[in-house]
Amino acid sequence: MLTHAQIWTALDRLAARSGLSASGLAKRSGLDPTTFNRSKRITPDGRARWPSTESVAKALTATGTSFETFVELITDGAHKPSHAVPVIGFAEAGAGGYFDDAGFPAGKGWDEIPFPAVNDEHAYALEISGTSMEPLYRDGEIIIVSPSSPVRRGDRVVVKTAGGEVMAKELKRKTAKTLELKSLNSEHGERVLAMSDVVWMGRIVWASQ
Repeated sequence: MLTHAQIWTALDRLAARSGLSASGLAKRSGLDPTTFNRSKRITPDGRARWPSTESVAKALTATGTSFETFVELITDGAHKPSHAVPVIGFAEAGAGGYFDDAGFPAGKGWDEIPFPAVNDEHAYALEISGTSMEPLYRDGEIIIVSPSSPVRRGDRVVVKTAGGEVMAKELKRKTAKTLELKSLNSEHGERVLAMSDVVWMGRIVWASQ
């Protein structure tokens, strides 16, 4: 007998296979972005809620997944071991309360996605919104950031400034006093930041494509 948890877990796995969060999967399927969110899985009176057949069908179509594959995702043995990675929208990352001073995820408001093989226990995911990072990162795609990984020239990084700005760039050069960053979109210029203005920097270790 199928349970609510099995179906929702299969949808989470389907999203992860496509490099998406639950909201990213919903948007790609032409649904309201909150359709597959955890808050939608329980009714206001505390009862478990099933996803609609229509929403599941649209998710399968949007990801090019057969029903047979979806059935496989329901069974525990068909999925590689994974752990939950916290995720928020890139646009939200600059708001206060989501990170500690070291750039590690903190506070409430994070969702989760299952993701295999991340060596950094502090790794987190950001869901891209808008077109400012195209063609490298497109709207709805997911990037995984490892705040504990060493950063070298040429790495793609996420940087937060003292003013609260969060940006994804390529590290061009780092000195004791300045951080030089190359934009991922050719329409945007390079940035040079004083190191005193950099709160934290984390290396992008994976991105859905």
